[in-house]
Amino acid sequence: MMFENKAKVLLNLPREVLDRARVVAGEATSRLKLPVSVQIVVRALLEEGLKRDGDRKVFANIEEQARTVRRIRSLAGRERGADSGQGPSRLRMAPARRSRSE
Repeated sequence: MMFENKAKVLLNLPREVLDRARVVAGEATSRLKLPVSVQIVVRALLEEGLKRDGDRKVFANIEEQARTVRRIRSLAGRERGADSGQGPSRLRMAPARRSRSE
């Protein structure tokens, strides 16, 4: 069975990315004449993306996201120290840059 060994994952995605996944789900539903959810689309994109081992675009995206997370955590840590005991403020991730091929 396809989903015998599975784990749950919570993803925080920019609204733009989620909207694009919804469009793909709609197109797939139309073409396949089967209901296709955003979850199916995201799972397929992950599986196909992982097959592109060593692809420069994939690693460039990973690097950009990792640097953004580091910047956000750094800013939150500075604010936490300046606020003397108050929790970190809510920060938003910058939207992912689109490649020229999109």
